Amino acid sequence: MAQETPMLEVRNLTKSFGALLLFEDICFSVAQGQKVGLIAKNGTGKSTLLSVIAGMEGCDSGSVVFRRDIKVGFLVQTPHFDPEETVLDACFNHKGEEEKVLRAKQILTQLKITDLTQPMGQLSGGQQKRVALANVLITEPDLLILDEPTNHLDLEMIEWLEGFLNRGNKTLLMVTHDRFFLDRVCSVIVELDDRTVYTYRGNFSYYLEKRQERIDAKRAEIARANNLYRTELEWMRRQPQARGHKARYREEAFYELEKVARQRIEERQMRLKSSNVYIGSKIFECQYISKKFEPDKVILRDFYYNFSRYEKMGIVGNNGTGKSTFIKMLLGQQNPDAGKIVVGETVRFGYFSQEGLQFDEQQKVIDVVTAIADYVDLGGGRHLTASQLLQHFLFTPEQQYNYVAKLSGGERRKLYLCTVLMRNPNFLILDEPTNDLDITTLSVLEEYLQDFPGCVIVVSHDRFFMDRVVDHLLVFKGNGEIQDFPGNYTQYREWSALKSKDEKTAEGPKEKKMPASYRNDTRRKMSFKEKREFEQLEKDIASLEAEQKLIEEQLCSGTLSVDELTEKSRRLPVLKEELEEKEMRWLELSEIES
Repeated sequence: MAQETPMLEVRNLTKSFGALLLFEDICFSVAQGQKVGLIAKNGTGKSTLLSVIAGMEGCDSGSVVFRRDIKVGFLVQTPHFDPEETVLDACFNHKGEEEKVLRAKQILTQLKITDLTQPMGQLSGGQQKRVALANVLITEPDLLILDEPTNHLDLEMIEWLEGFLNRGNKTLLMVTHDRFFLDRVCSVIVELDDRTVYTYRGNFSYYLEKRQERIDAKRAEIARANNLYRTELEWMRRQPQARGHKARYREEAFYELEKVARQRIEERQMRLKSSNVYIGSKIFECQYISKKFEPDKVILRDFYYNFSRYEKMGIVGNNGTGKSTFIKMLLGQQNPDAGKIVVGETVRFGYFSQEGLQFDEQQKVIDVVTAIADYVDLGGGRHLTASQLLQHFLFTPEQQYNYVAKLSGGERRKLYLCTVLMRNPNFLILDEPTNDLDITTLSVLEEYLQDFPGCVIVVSHDRFFMDRVVDHLLVFKGNGEIQDFPGNYTQYREWSALKSKDEKTAEGPKEKKMPASYRNDTRRKMSFKEKREFEQLEKDIASLEAEQKLIEEQLCSGTLSVDELTEKSRRLPVLKEELEEKEMRWLELSEIES
């Protein structure tokens, strides 16, 4: 039986911009029904590769071949529309086909675009990206090519899109930094690394495992080549210039060996830890603040919260529920309608906004950062120079002397992040920091935040990032309702699912519990025994979390023996189950008035 022609074949493709070679002689294919995730570092050509595949850019050599008569839908990273046309016109032009118009309305509604007569020029960049996504999905193409489809989607929309793409036998090629999304949607990962592609036939978790095996094997090959190179170099130095046939063959082999020996595998950066960030015990207190936008959009209603020292909080919720507004009030950029926010005297905010920073295009990368400071004092006599900080966030020494004009969108976001950190704040506020950052940079940022000795607030729709960074959530539910949850995003989803299941199976109507932020005076008081249990639970949870973090670090260190690896791998799921039980009990007790 003849093998079916792939939907897409990339054959020996090469692309460069001037002296910068993005990729060379790369080959891969996408078969019908495959969902392929394309992964690469910022600035290495992901979006360019998709543009070449879609025919929007040319290439130096090679070809892109689609199966005959297939329909391709392409979502660009930054779409452009006629500002005068309506939403419905922008994403659907065949008004006579009533069935498809209904489908357009259904998908737009799922993506929270409800006014279909609104001119595109009145929509935000995020709303325009969602209209562009709807435009692609509505046409029901045979092959979907999507560049960062989850940017500007809230969690509810992302989960809807996951389900949409997993239904049926859709074929997909996608660039995204959302690791949960990659894990749940993609069946193949294609990595663009060092101008070459590597294909992994599995999801994101499988890719991580096999990529490490590839890097370890390459590192071993380079080590063996270096050992042999020293021997052969000595032979080359001893031999006279006139050589026989065998000697010339050995000489040619030497130069091939030299190429391998001189290869470099990018080493993981040492974790960047500072001991010189001081913050007092008074952080900030929201004293019964209220905020609404006319006529009836309530953001906060009589909200009280006292932020703890060293707290790492995540803020989640659908678009439009007030997350960014809350941040701007905390920073003093907007005023509440009632109540006030009292900020401690020692607090120095470092704010990374969604809007980003406007750079001087003719400035060099290193000069952007040194204009703020030459170094950061890490304490204990240690300093981190501007160049070292940039290198930690994966700007090579060569890239540091590039002009800003040459940077990709993701590299600009990285540079903006470095300008925030260079100010040495003790309270970081990051509003959607993961947009446009590559997965390697996200891992570096996650480690930085885990070790950061000050306070952190993160507003993000990146579930993987939130799970690794935060230990506490504020869930903005809309209409002024905010839930205070002691855990990360996955724990919150599990708790929500369990609570929903319990409510469905309970007999008779059940009184709805009010969130912790809105306790009333009708609730019973916590008993003496419950108070002691509550205090002990807090200690136990802190101890278990510390043990979990230690085990996870040890499992990733590569220093454990086989027996130790087995023991700790068995302990981890038991520990997580115990931690979850104690957190659930803590949550139950926290609902009782103390």
